[in-house]
Amino acid sequence: MATSSIRVDDEGGIAVVTLQHGKANTLDTEFCQELIVRLEDVQLGGYRGVVLTGSGSIFSAGVDLRRVHDGGAGYIEDFLPALSDAFLSVFGFPGPVVAALNGHAIAGGAVLAAACDRRILASGPSRIGVTELLVGVPFPLAALEILRSGFGADILGELAFLGETHLPDDALRLGLVDEVTAPETVLPRAVELAKKLAEIPAAAYAHTKAQLHRPFHERIAEHRTGDDAHVLELWSSPEALAAINAYVDRVLRGQA
Repeated sequence: MATSSIRVDDEGGIAVVTLQHGKANTLDTEFCQELIVRLEDVQLGGYRGVVLTGSGSIFSAGVDLRRVHDGGAGYIEDFLPALSDAFLSVFGFPGPVVAALNGHAIAGGAVLAAACDRRILASGPSRIGVTELLVGVPFPLAALEILRSGFGADILGELAFLGETHLPDDALRLGLVDEVTAPETVLPRAVELAKKLAEIPAAAYAHTKAQLHRPFHERIAEHRTGDDAHVLELWSSPEALAAINAYVDRVLRGQA
């Protein structure tokens, strides 16, 4: 298992939160727990906004399927609640949050991007999309509602069922990102935009953001307990574990 690390840098009152976890900034239980704590620290630290980015050439490739493969049902039981809570820590942050997508944002990485207020994607080979159903597992409710909020209900079925990933021009056309810029300017542009949003009085921004997110938070609050139990059952089923194992063996082992 790669050592989990999340770096926080101060860029003129904006917290640049950099995901650093192995080659692909994948999401496991400990990493999700650390992200929650770091964002709490940022909020308490008086930062005016957040830029969320990844290290290397990938924003995040989503769930660490090798950990799921190796840990099985016991690991999944701890992991799924931590994953949803990590998504919600970004989605529920009261101040401006801008995603500086330095590279691929796939599956859980795309959910993290959708949880941000604005998204800036690097031009070139970067792809964004949600591939969970191709792996053989459903979305936790929090993830699906965050995708609905960030990307829109009209396109969500297409994104989820087809599981396609989109290059920058298509991502911009589909509304998955707000801007595309050269890789070297993604981070400075995201910081610039976060500073602009942070000029809005904090209380007014937080209240408006809460108003916009309210329908999604209400659905999560109403249905999460029952839905999470069913998602856990599906992820832990022999069929899902076999599909994950096959995906890891077929796709990820070749990338090792």
